[in-house]
Amino acid sequence: MAGLIYPSRSLDTADTQHYREFFTSQRVRCIYLDELGESASLPIGIATMKLIVEDEDKVIKTAQELINRTQQEISNETQQQLLPLIETILVYKFPTMSIKEIESMFSLSDLKQTKVYQEGREEGREEAKLETIPRLLALNLTVEQIAKAVNLNVETVQKICQDIQRQSNDN
Repeated sequence: MAGLIYPSRSLDTADTQHYREFFTSQRVRCIYLDELGESASLPIGIATMKLIVEDEDKVIKTAQELINRTQQEISNETQQQLLPLIETILVYKFPTMSIKEIESMFSLSDLKQTKVYQEGREEGREEAKLETIPRLLALNLTVEQIAKAVNLNVETVQKICQDIQRQSNDN
């Protein structure tokens, strides 16, 4: 089953002529975010989508409830994906506010201090360092220069350089 998601029914073009079979067989359904009911009673993923169409006067309370629910009910890995999405929605809802203001308003900075968040960021940094090594190697930098540039030990960089050379020889 698939769904077409609209902020409201008024934006639905209702032009299903070419796709009538999908709608008739109920393989495709239209979902109107403004008709879903209260966010507190919805699954977290749907409530997050509904946040997009929430009025500015309700969005603050709804976002706070959604962030709390996410932190209590969702695994840490999923939180790392869902909370930045909520933050992005809030940035678009409050275009005159800075990210720091939004983070402080919704206690998102507390989340960013958690061990799980920090480990996720560190993993991303390490991955970026490893992806940089082949480019630096292509610039004919020495292993020592690369190690210093990406802040890794020489042995790690040597091993990666050897792996890169082995792969290029195999191709």
